[in-house]
Amino acid sequence: MDQDRRTPGRGPAPAVLPFDRFRDHLFHEPSLGLWLDVSRIRFGSDFFTTMEPRIQAALAEMAALEGGSIANPDEGRRVGHYWLRAPELAPEAALRAAIEETNARILSFAADVHAARVRPERAARFSRVLVVGIGGSALGPQFVASALGTPADRMQIHFFDNTDPDGIDRTLDAIGDDLGATLAVIISKSGGTKETRNGMLELEAAYRRLGLSLGAHAVAVTGEGSELDRFATKHGFLARFPMWDWVGGRTSELSAVGLLPAALQGLSIVEMLQGARETDEVTRSKEVPRNPAALLALAWYSATGGVGRKDMVLLPYKDRLELFSRYLQQLVMESLGKRLDRQGKEVFQGIAVYGNKGSTDQHAYVQQLRDGLDNFFVTFIEVLRDRAPSRGVLEVDPGVTTGDYLDGFLQGTRKALTESGRESITLTIDTVDARAVGMLIALYERAVGLYASLVGINAYHQPGVEAGKKAAQEVLDLQAKVLAALGASAGRALSLAEVAKAAGADDVETVFWILRHLAANPERGVVREVPQGGSPFDAKYRLAR
Repeated sequence: MDQDRRTPGRGPAPAVLPFDRFRDHLFHEPSLGLWLDVSRIRFGSDFFTTMEPRIQAALAEMAALEGGSIANPDEGRRVGHYWLRAPELAPEAALRAAIEETNARILSFAADVHAARVRPERAARFSRVLVVGIGGSALGPQFVASALGTPADRMQIHFFDNTDPDGIDRTLDAIGDDLGATLAVIISKSGGTKETRNGMLELEAAYRRLGLSLGAHAVAVTGEGSELDRFATKHGFLARFPMWDWVGGRTSELSAVGLLPAALQGLSIVEMLQGARETDEVTRSKEVPRNPAALLALAWYSATGGVGRKDMVLLPYKDRLELFSRYLQQLVMESLGKRLDRQGKEVFQGIAVYGNKGSTDQHAYVQQLRDGLDNFFVTFIEVLRDRAPSRGVLEVDPGVTTGDYLDGFLQGTRKALTESGRESITLTIDTVDARAVGMLIALYERAVGLYASLVGINAYHQPGVEAGKKAAQEVLDLQAKVLAALGASAGRALSLAEVAKAAGADDVETVFWILRHLAANPERGVVREVPQGGSPFDAKYRLAR
């Protein structure tokens, strides 16, 4: 069936849209400095009327979540990231007190670090921050650091956001002689996340090479009583901050996960929280034309048919927002990418997200967006303020600045896509500051939750992520058996089949991958011998003497 017939109120694809349509569907909230144009999504005149009962049900579900209802019945877990910026909404007084106390402790600790009341073992003060985390424990802090950071920040910030040894080495090289003046913020709710644990152990070894201890240079953000919490206590970390089970990783930026690194960097976490709080207030509105999160969710529904048939291409026309697409990839795709709906029926939902930045995108893939496969909708992000007023104005052509060109490229690309029948949304903000960043985070968090309700899935669990972790551990368990098999061969070289048999593995392909990786790193002690003229599958393996 044609997609237009599947989507309520789906309209045709006119090349030129009337101004009345733009005027009628342009959202503007002066108090936020936020504009949202969904007019170039091809919903028909009856779309909002048809969808009204469903979006009202979604808004009611969201209100229940904020009130403390269970979001994950299988885990008995609530979802409370909305309480982080409005602690008075927390369903229990103890939760409110915990949020307020944590935020106060973050500000106090950052002030102590900046004033050198908290200092490293040998250096006079901490001058750098190194965040060790993965997924939501890194993507949010990275986005905020990139969006708001300047060379004048109180502390320069770095990240271990993977278990890539070369990536870890590159970061340590960038820190260089300042490692002894670097404060590590190690983030893991359970403490068992392998990527984070590995980064922490690599960092511990780096400090040890300097004759320093990890504990004297580290703080932990983790769950109470977790593996990391116990490690931090044992090793004398400078401080520990909570990660609550009611805050998911992808919605944790406005918890200690993101607030602590931002405060250490010298950014205004108070303004960031305020921007999110004010946005939450606006996006609670039951009047859909006055609710930008509801408008976004409905626009996504129209564009994708409610079944994820189109990808979301994010094009922020501002360098400071370049990492926003990476941040939204996790928020949107981990929340919406689900095999089952709430009734256990297979639905294979999701919206793929990718993006670059304007106007780089025009020299990268806008050609395909305009003339290629129509399997996407674009979200343009416009920032009205070109640069800080103190920088002045430079005309690169008579009456034209570089910012005018950027705006022209945005409008030109938007128009060219419309002429080709391609759909787009345009989000406009006044400037990129801490308040605006908090606003963007809150807006998309709520839009994702509302969209999930519209399509009947649970946005707040991630069984696919856990499956991947389990499969990775199975590979590492098999690797141990492979090494044991080679060790028991008394120096005799074994074929791939012999190694697999000795390791008790039916999965010969995985054994091949393991051996290839080990042999490519001579320091691991596995020697790969390929007979002349033979294929990689004829190789034999042994441990180096």
